[in-house]
Amino acid sequence: MTDDLTQLIHETRELVEDLDYPAARRWLEQNPGGKVLGHFQVYFPEELAHAAGMLPIKLAGASSALQVRQADARFAAFVCSIIRSSLESVLAGRADFLSMFVTHPICDAARHSCGVWARNLPDIPCQVLYLPHNVRSAYAPEYLESEYRRIAGVIEEVAGRELTDDALRASIELFNENRRLLRELYRIKRETPWLISTVEAYLLTRAGTVMPREEHNELLRRALPLVEARDAKSQDKIRVVFEGGFCEQPPLEMLAVIQDACYVVDDDFLIGLRWLTEDVPAGDNPYASLARAYIETSSYSPVQRDPEKLKEEMLLARIRAAGAEAAIVAAAKMCEPGLEEQVSYSRALDDAGIPHLVMEFEEKTNVFEQVRMEVETFAESLLFEFA
Repeated sequence: MTDDLTQLIHETRELVEDLDYPAARRWLEQNPGGKVLGHFQVYFPEELAHAAGMLPIKLAGASSALQVRQADARFAAFVCSIIRSSLESVLAGRADFLSMFVTHPICDAARHSCGVWARNLPDIPCQVLYLPHNVRSAYAPEYLESEYRRIAGVIEEVAGRELTDDALRASIELFNENRRLLRELYRIKRETPWLISTVEAYLLTRAGTVMPREEHNELLRRALPLVEARDAKSQDKIRVVFEGGFCEQPPLEMLAVIQDACYVVDDDFLIGLRWLTEDVPAGDNPYASLARAYIETSSYSPVQRDPEKLKEEMLLARIRAAGAEAAIVAAAKMCEPGLEEQVSYSRALDDAGIPHLVMEFEEKTNVFEQVRMEVETFAESLLFEFA
């Protein structure tokens, strides 16, 4: 059984690390005339694309294996790595199969990237999904529903297919199942972190960004029982929450360094996949249901402003719910939202008396000795303190 899980994780890692998106290309071969919608971080209602027969995938950057050359001529050097590597993946032919791209106004770089895509990739329609800035406005649900319907109209044109309410309801049910499976994966991480490593849980999650959701559901249904059946014992490691993986993703090697010293019992890696924290009731108006879910039953991140979900309080709640003893507060280099919140998170953790390690990372980093020294020193000092 352990061998089965090891093989499954190995296959998943190969899929995630393959910069040519093999699962998406296989889907295109199996669906002649099919279209792929790529979208940027953090959250996009992928149900809209799925209901129109498109394959939604998340462009979440790339590792140091992707040499960013052409995109560097289109973006300034101070723009974060994920913006440049996402464009490079298309310019370099890695993701040249896209039929549509959607970005979001989560920061200045992401907001203006649509114009760069439009100038350099005129055959790929690019849209900006304008999520509400003030989600507590009385008009926010109505506005967001109209924005979803606007994007759906563009999707229909690209897909050449009507996006019906019945199809959207069916897609919502499929994605509800995916979110339930991910919640179960994270329950295992919180309650028995010695059964699944940080890298393994991350790979099982990230696979959902590059493959059809039906296949991701099947992957999780296969993996979760194997994880729980593992014969493993708890080790003497501190329990931490990792905060800062909401957009650009830390390298797998960095996560491997962290897991050697800590149990990461919760995190915000690829939080868009788990942005909706409860099942979405499709109802009579599925667009309105998705809009209400975004506002009323959603997670938090530095790119959303919500006076009823203060991010510092949400982080403290996440730490307590996970039974964590400390936090790692990270931020991607050149990430304005992440670096700003790093300051407020640190203050809140100081006030709450929760030990934390502040770090920076970049997706293309390939040397981790400094990270190892910092994490091991942090973990060992807390082990002595808690002993």
